[in-house]
Amino acid sequence: MNSEVLLPFLTASILLTLMPGPDIIYVIMLSITRGKKYGIITSLGLVSGIMVHTTLIAFGVAAIINESDVLFTIIKILGALYLFYLAFKTYKSSINIEFNISGDSNKSFLDLFKQGFIMNVLNPKVAIFFLAFLPGFIVKENGNITAQIYILGIVFMIQAFLIFSLVSISSSKLTSFLRDNDKFKKVLHWLQIIVFIAIGIYILFSHK
Repeated sequence: MNSEVLLPFLTASILLTLMPGPDIIYVIMLSITRGKKYGIITSLGLVSGIMVHTTLIAFGVAAIINESDVLFTIIKILGALYLFYLAFKTYKSSINIEFNISGDSNKSFLDLFKQGFIMNVLNPKVAIFFLAFLPGFIVKENGNITAQIYILGIVFMIQAFLIFSLVSISSSKLTSFLRDNDKFKKVLHWLQIIVFIAIGIYILFSHK
């Protein structure tokens, strides 16, 4: 896989991971209530679940590409439209960031890893998002489609784990900043919208 695809994918992945979604908020609050080690272990579980989605997409999308270029193009278009839909939902949503956590006081490291893994694997929104996101960075001319998807999935996992781990280490400062800085929350709100739209446009018009 060449850098013309990998660098845009890595940039988009980092921006998406930094958005204050439920996973990163959960990691922040768990790190505060139990410590950074617990946040990191949970992060490892969360990103490990990504490999399940990657595997399902790898074999399913590879089969579709082998069957029909038209069907694959339709998948890319639907993926872009889904990202535009996420941008619209973000636009309509509140800029407030809620921090809530409960029920984790007696969990072991293994329990936290399994919980993070199951949270990711059983979340249909994650599956839908990866189906919309990953195919947009596949180039048929680059060879083995399955290998390309696995490479993208692994890259996403590594950057997500590194970011989640850094968030765990600096969670108390991040929580205070996210909760109390209204100007930053507005900027972040619009940044999410821009990122979703930008990735959707990239998927629509690249690799033709």
